[in-house]
Amino acid sequence: MLYFRRYFYEPRIEKNENWGSSIYYLESNEDGEIIRQIEVYENGKKLKYSEEFIGDEFGFLSDQKIDLIEFKDFTITKKDFDEQWKG
Repeated sequence: MLYFRRYFYEPRIEKNENWGSSIYYLESNEDGEIIRQIEVYENGKKLKYSEEFIGDEFGFLSDQKIDLIEFKDFTITKKDFDEQWKG
């Protein structure tokens, strides 16, 4: 498995509440398919998706592959990812 952390500057608004920008944590296989995904927002909200929990009213597990070359500079360790997943 491969693990990534990437900051997204675009703020999110949900039901007139500004969640702010976010950090995405991604676990992917060697083909770039997302296995688990975490979204952490500036307001403290955290969304987690996996094959066991595909989606909710706020979003869903990405069904698009990531470009592993584009994401290579955002690599993190499994430990870093797992700390966010458990928290």
